Amino acid sequence: MISTQLLISGVIFGLSIGSIYFLLAIGLSLCFGLMRIISLDQLLYYSLGAYFTYSVNLLTGNMWVGVLAGMIVSALASLAVERLVFRRIYARDPTFSMITSFGILIGGIGIIKFFWGVVPRPVEVPTLLQVDILGTEVPVYRLMVIAIAVCVYIGIWLFLHRTIVGKAIRAAIEDVEHVEGLGINVSRLFTLTFVIAGALSGLAGGLHAPLIMVDPTMGLETLAFVFMVVIIGGLGSIKGTLISALLVGQVVSLGSIIYAPMAQMAPFVIMLLVLLIKPTGLYGSPVFKR
Repeated sequence: MISTQLLISGVIFGLSIGSIYFLLAIGLSLCFGLMRIISLDQLLYYSLGAYFTYSVNLLTGNMWVGVLAGMIVSALASLAVERLVFRRIYARDPTFSMITSFGILIGGIGIIKFFWGVVPRPVEVPTLLQVDILGTEVPVYRLMVIAIAVCVYIGIWLFLHRTIVGKAIRAAIEDVEHVEGLGINVSRLFTLTFVIAGALSGLAGGLHAPLIMVDPTMGLETLAFVFMVVIIGGLGSIKGTLISALLVGQVVSLGSIIYAPMAQMAPFVIMLLVLLIKPTGLYGSPVFKR
């Protein structure tokens, strides 16, 4: 029997890790939904966000400045990759983009090892405060991570549904050729989406850094879970990505409490069940046009 305190701690942990998965997976989902590319290099920007958070925190003593720096560097790196690499392969098969982006990820890991070495680095938690929830002490920082993810979701939703550029991106996800026929520069939409995805991946890395040891291969370690989040939620769906990320986060957290191996196995089982019932994911569109 699980105690109430352990259950509450597990739920909060699951929500916080699910929030990290959401910030990281939303970039993958948007990139495939709009550009039909599998952008595994988002995991590199996640690592860059974590490492720049670590470095800037050492220099300034302020983790939040480090998170901001990580987001900026990740956005610039994603801009460079989009201009130099992906712009040349948009018309290719998605499998080609997956292989290419995986190569960028592996090369980026080598660069990280060159500058920071292979020894895992700790990042100090910005606050050690705890709040009492139903008799259980819960770290305030984990609640802050959850709140930031919620704000990001609201911000993305407002951007996609309340701005002209956002509506153009949503339309392009459904039919790129139709949007091009309206005279909209789709290439710029691609670049903007890619930069936003890179910045959010950097944010995920920066926020996750105090909860783990920053490691060059941290992107590879989260690869399977992020893929599951994207597939379960449905490619291109913001709402689906959020729900899927929180679901996977809870399964990993509570599964590890009930039976440790379940934390690794259960998300795959859920993904297979979802694909059997709804192959496009929970909120994925069955219609894809290029």
